[in-house]
Amino acid sequence: MHDKDNAFLALRKSLSSYTSISDDTWLDFIGICRFRSLPKHSFLYNIGSIPPSFSYIYQGLVRCFSYDKKGNEYNKMFFDEGKFPGSMTALLTSTPSMLTFEAIEDTLIIEINFTAYRKLMVRNDELKLFQIYYLENNWLLAKDAREIEIVQDDATARYLQFIEKHDILADRLPQYHIASHLGITPTQLSRIRKNL
Repeated sequence: MHDKDNAFLALRKSLSSYTSISDDTWLDFIGICRFRSLPKHSFLYNIGSIPPSFSYIYQGLVRCFSYDKKGNEYNKMFFDEGKFPGSMTALLTSTPSMLTFEAIEDTLIIEINFTAYRKLMVRNDELKLFQIYYLENNWLLAKDAREIEIVQDDATARYLQFIEKHDILADRLPQYHIASHLGITPTQLSRIRKNL
């Protein structure tokens, strides 16, 4: 079986982990998808552009980041296998993205046309349920936890929580990307790691 076939099998399994997906829904859904590969350091979505899609990661790793006024990068989130990177605010408002999505590793994705997905979701209860459950788990609950963590925890506690939640991911990421995500410098992270 080829990567493309395996990628679509994995995507269906991911969708089904939130709600049941019938064969009819699946056939409609794959009609709005396309499989593609992203070389390491290439961009999936760029800041300032209106994205046409969101994606599913079959294999690889993507970071989502923005810049501050001084040009410093801030890593908002990392997406590995089974995750769905996309600039949701830009997609929902049809406005330029304030985020950039870059492949940190050679990455295989399935791109999902957003406009077609919305049309399909409006008339399909299975996809509506998927959308609700996915957003509840990966955006609302995760976002609340992250915001509390940033405000209440010191850098060491934030690092330990990151390692606990993303132990496999931590081994795949350069330390400066982790530092950026935690809102500290690589030197500070190095010091924390040394003290631990």
